[in-house]
Amino acid sequence: MPASGIDLDAKMEAFERDGFVVFENVIEKDLVEEIREELLRVEREHEIGFRETSFEGKNTVRIYNLLAHGPTFWKVPVHPAALPFAERVLDRELQLSSLSSITLCPGQGAQPLHADDQLIPVPKPHQPFTLNCIWAISDFTEENGATRLVPGSHKASGYNPGYDIERDTVAGEMPAGSVLFWHGSLWHAGGTNRTDERRFCVANYYCAGFMRQQENQYLGVSLEEAKKFPRRLQELCGYSVYRGLYGHVDNADPITMLGREDGNKLTWERTREEVLNDLKGAAD
Repeated sequence: MPASGIDLDAKMEAFERDGFVVFENVIEKDLVEEIREELLRVEREHEIGFRETSFEGKNTVRIYNLLAHGPTFWKVPVHPAALPFAERVLDRELQLSSLSSITLCPGQGAQPLHADDQLIPVPKPHQPFTLNCIWAISDFTEENGATRLVPGSHKASGYNPGYDIERDTVAGEMPAGSVLFWHGSLWHAGGTNRTDERRFCVANYYCAGFMRQQENQYLGVSLEEAKKFPRRLQELCGYSVYRGLYGHVDNADPITMLGREDGNKLTWERTREEVLNDLKGAAD
């Protein structure tokens, strides 16, 4: 169920029009602070410094594979302020493509414009195959590098932005505890941090269930650790079967490999009525 007070119909209308939408003040303050402290802990314990590529940001701290760094991060992909809208955009059989943090430090310059799905060889425009959900762990402002967005660019036909392209953008400003969703085809870029403080965020990146994930969840998180996840997070990580067929292991739902005994039936094990209901759910 969505977090209380979120009108998903109105949010979906804005998303389809602009390619992005902000949900303000939907993450609990205690959780925001907990995530910030955990990001600093992981950075300190693993001695994670600035990235070495200009695209990632040479004044930016990025932590990948967050699910492997503790239960705090397990809460993000399944949060009721994020997952219901992601299911609305993609469908309930979506996957978690990656979970990482992006901390812009003072002096970090702007990224080049890009689209998250620009490496996927499918003509544009197309339905959303990926959906980014950025959690503001500190305020996002024009001055500290709030994500730059090109409204409506998810509808651009036939091409992706070149790295030297210039377009008018708007800043995805939002208070800490908010989330910003955008269509995988939307042109966007990290902004410039002109302040003397860090800008913290978590990138909670979903993809359609028929796609390969950006992070390899099966190798990035050990089987023993994945067994500790709540079931819905296990499914998001790929321990599930898309449309009753794709992703099975020896004719069984892979969630049984995590000790679950109630895996879903494969498509050829389902009754005609069950198959029709699945198809209706996909169309809806």
